Amino acid sequence: MKIWFSEDHRLHFPQAELSGGQFVTPYERPSRIEYVLGRLKERGLKDIRDPGPMDTGPVGRLLDAGFLRFLEGAWAEWKASGAAGEIIAAGMPARRMHMDRIPRNIDGKVGYYCHASETAMTAGTWAAACSAMASAQAAVRDVQAGAGAAFALCRPPGHHATADQYGGYCFLNNAAVAADMLAVAGARVAVLDIDFHHGNGTQDIFYDRGDVFFASLHGAPEDVYPYYLGFADETGRGAGEGANLNLPMPPGTGYDRWSQALDLALARLRDWGAEALVVSLGVDAYKDDPISFFRLDSPDFLDAGRRIAGLGLPTVFCMEGGYAIEQVGVNTVNVLEGYLGA
Repeated sequence: MKIWFSEDHRLHFPQAELSGGQFVTPYERPSRIEYVLGRLKERGLKDIRDPGPMDTGPVGRLLDAGFLRFLEGAWAEWKASGAAGEIIAAGMPARRMHMDRIPRNIDGKVGYYCHASETAMTAGTWAAACSAMASAQAAVRDVQAGAGAAFALCRPPGHHATADQYGGYCFLNNAAVAADMLAVAGARVAVLDIDFHHGNGTQDIFYDRGDVFFASLHGAPEDVYPYYLGFADETGRGAGEGANLNLPMPPGTGYDRWSQALDLALARLRDWGAEALVVSLGVDAYKDDPISFFRLDSPDFLDAGRRIAGLGLPTVFCMEGGYAIEQVGVNTVNVLEGYLGA
């Protein structure tokens, strides 16, 4: 299996995240990727390649043009305004406010295009996000050329980003663009999101489409971010009706219940007739993750990989969350090794 990865991820390293009423070092930070890379090499998965530049065509086809312009130019506009620190949203349009009018002021633009203020932007955020997207695109091309599977070691992650908003540490939705690339080439595509947090951005992008099936295993939104999406009764709309499956689970969920949900999701993807698979590979369902409440242990991720391999589909893995830093490498690579071993 080839691993697609860019060193440019390091360009995105905010120094502050708003958590629990105070500023802390972000849970999503460059050291996460160092642990994954180290474990990959320990286990002999050493075919690590640079993806080259992002292909703007597939990105522009799926994501909002104004949003992309905002992300690319936000830092320069922020600094030109006289702001001294990192970009953090101070306010967002809420109920009975205009959602159809984009402010001229950069502070207003940030709030308009953001849905979660824990996510800061820096001078290197755009370049890092483009490099993560390039990794996902390279993994898709790899699979389209005949590889059984490929791993895009994306950072920043992407599954919380919609077509026109960032948040949840995500700026560009890597998995969604990967799935769209496969769908445009003619495949029936499924996205399986095993991150602890619901992939609200991916769901939002494909909710009205019938050519991409989205399935997510996640913490119940009544109890955890993203709070306002990810309920079991969200099944798709219009052409997408029946192509959206949410499997929310309560605090304390262990592998027995989680694996049953995984089997249900896999069965639905199989019955739907999926021909290619994109996995949003978050490992924050781990028992010691600081921002989750599931109870999976490291060996469980091996078994999850084996079960996913049972679909027998060309598979693109895109890295998402996982914040128990010292175990994120073991847990991520366990999924890949379980998949390859099957």
